[in-house]
Amino acid sequence: MEILQKNMNKNTQKKSLVPTKFESINFEIKGDSRGSLIAIENNKNIPFEIKRVYYIFDTKIGVERGFHAHLNLQQILIAVSGSCQIVLDNGKPENNNEIITLNNPNQGLYISGLIWRKMINFSPDCVLLVLADDFYNESDYIRNYDEFLKVVKSNEQ
Repeated sequence: MEILQKNMNKNTQKKSLVPTKFESINFEIKGDSRGSLIAIENNKNIPFEIKRVYYIFDTKIGVERGFHAHLNLQQILIAVSGSCQIVLDNGKPENNNEIITLNNPNQGLYISGLIWRKMINFSPDCVLLVLADDFYNESDYIRNYDEFLKVVKSNEQ
């Protein structure tokens, strides 16, 4: 318990270096009678250099994922197949959670900074692609909601 408390205190003292925001991104579809294609390019239609790519698939009915925030990571989420919803929370009491539905492979959701996120309502065929501007770094994660609220408050000062 002492180690967990020490890690929580360490994170609440950290400052986020990227703006806290989220926005929808629409990707241009190229296609003809053979089918469609979407190109994803660093610093062109993606506002950062991509260092990590992963995807979530085969999520069982009723399973929710995420339940974390990042200090500095920038990500773009794309449902390349199927659909899911992303619940976004900036930790400020005056704002309600935003729920974004991803159900089109030409629609992305850009998330940066202190945004608590969870993924819900995965369709059986959902493949959620995630592009990130940095490699996996556990110290960038905030996995406790109360700690997240403290970090948000400390970043306002």
